[in-house]
Amino acid sequence: MVHLALTEEQRAIRDLAHAFAEKEIRPVAAKADKTKEFPWPTVRRMGELGFLGVNVPEQYGGAGADAVSFALVTEEIAWGDATHMGAFGANNSLTCAPILRFGTEEQKQKFLVPLASGKWLGAYSLSEPSAGSDAAALKTTARREGDVYVLNGVKSWVTSGSIADLVLVYATIDPALGSRGVTAFLVPKGTRGMTAGKVEDKMGMRASPTSELVFEDCAVPAENVLGRPGEGFKIALSTLDGGRIMSAMGATGIARAALEDAIGYAKTREAFGKPIANHQAIQHMIADMATWIDAGRLLALKAAQLRDRGERYTMEASVAKLLATERATQVCLRAVQILGGAGYTREFAVERYLRDVKVFEIFEGTSEIQRLVIARQLGLHA
Repeated sequence: MVHLALTEEQRAIRDLAHAFAEKEIRPVAAKADKTKEFPWPTVRRMGELGFLGVNVPEQYGGAGADAVSFALVTEEIAWGDATHMGAFGANNSLTCAPILRFGTEEQKQKFLVPLASGKWLGAYSLSEPSAGSDAAALKTTARREGDVYVLNGVKSWVTSGSIADLVLVYATIDPALGSRGVTAFLVPKGTRGMTAGKVEDKMGMRASPTSELVFEDCAVPAENVLGRPGEGFKIALSTLDGGRIMSAMGATGIARAALEDAIGYAKTREAFGKPIANHQAIQHMIADMATWIDAGRLLALKAAQLRDRGERYTMEASVAKLLATERATQVCLRAVQILGGAGYTREFAVERYLRDVKVFEIFEGTSEIQRLVIARQLGLHA
């Protein structure tokens, strides 16, 4: 049984995140989307408020909150702006979380403390040009030479990759081993042989740099291996479970913003002598939108609470991500439809919400991968 009532502490951190998103993130969101300039001042401010290390214990510079609190903060940051949520999620869920779980005490002091406190920004590098959903098919290699591993290869679709202070990189120590050769490496900015390649010109989340990373004889100290050699595939999968909660709540936050804008517009825009909010067709659309948002949020919070209790939540995270992200896209489509021609212009934010939300069906495992995960959790195998 999962009980979803929020504690006083969870409500407090949610309300703090909402106030921050409303007063500091939203005023800069449209400009960041237009200029594609990463919003460093407000991202640094997230670190000052403890949001870049929500789940990290205070001894390592974080806020020491639980997974439910992380989910709630994710929704509020995304409600403010998807670009900010991208940096927030890549740092929290994809970088801090695996270091906290699998890192040595030395690694936590050296890497986790600056990440959680907001002094550094983290990135997660798993995908490659020919290895996205098939994470075991990595081509980037890591060759042991004395007390270092030498990395060679190209990684793709790295959120914050061109600006990050630390990148969690997955490479294989032996391609013949398949998933058992995948190993995780902590690679700081400035490491010789690691350079940022092409920065993608994306449909949405345009101020969040998504880049290639190129490794050419990049020497990484053996002490920077996260976990044990060959344990990277397990680390990646466990990290993605948490990332799917993040994706579900992020999409929910964007969808909520779209719903609020659609309702506000429908109450003021008149057609046939009355506000369009009084027309049953619009009311039905809005009712569906609200229902989908609530369902996605509750599923994600269920997965987060299971995580807090130390129980397995792989299926629940995939169910939440699948429903929340697909329905969020539909919410944003309907918001554009309710605004009509106005919704198709950049005068209103709903077109940005639609562009931003679509990628949530793709990263952290596509919708098709989520369906495979769910089927396998139900005992079905290809």
